[in-house]
Amino acid sequence: MNSPKRLARMAGVIYLIVAISAAFPYGVFNGLYIAGDAAATAANVVAKAGIVRIAVVSDFVMVTAWILLALILHHLLKNVQQGAASAMVVFVAIGSGLVSLNDIFAFEAMQVATDSSYVATLGTAGANALVILLLDLQRHGGLAASVFMGLWLVPLGYLAYKSGMFPRALGAALITVCVCYHAKLLAAFLAPDFWTAIQGYVSIPIWVFELWMVLYLLIVGVRTVKPEARIPAMA
Repeated sequence: MNSPKRLARMAGVIYLIVAISAAFPYGVFNGLYIAGDAAATAANVVAKAGIVRIAVVSDFVMVTAWILLALILHHLLKNVQQGAASAMVVFVAIGSGLVSLNDIFAFEAMQVATDSSYVATLGTAGANALVILLLDLQRHGGLAASVFMGLWLVPLGYLAYKSGMFPRALGAALITVCVCYHAKLLAAFLAPDFWTAIQGYVSIPIWVFELWMVLYLLIVGVRTVKPEARIPAMA
């Protein structure tokens, strides 16, 4: 089991990179946007243009690490159920593409806010309106990407539950995270005021349960499973 443990700990390190490199741009982009105030939003972008660049690069690091994480976990868990392991990688690939596209919107908002040619062509109000529009696209695109940030955890949770290499409660917790992501998504589009009220609470199990997975991979790796004990789970 030394090789699976090494793979699991490698996955834990990369999962930690995913979490850190995702948290920074999330905070930056949320701090830029002021609903209904294009001028203040554009002023925020101008004041933090360098930080926006770093946040975009951080997100690119995140999606690269996320794809590597999915591939390592696929290699670790594919013998449990090949279809579920493959679905996990597909969901991560789609989610990574959406996150990357949303970063382009944020980067272009920074370009518009800091390039005087846009003000000369569109006027100050027009350029500010374009900045907040691009950030709106980035924010709502981020919600769309959260569909796959949740979905990839369903096959991962299922594989963790069935493999015997992780606590079953951890597998169930990862599937619960998907429910939380989708609850936030539905609330954001169907009842924005309700979403504002609940998003902090719904985010708690997301961070707690994913952190549990990260720590388990880093500290324990995987449980040692005897070959004869693994056969029923695989079946």
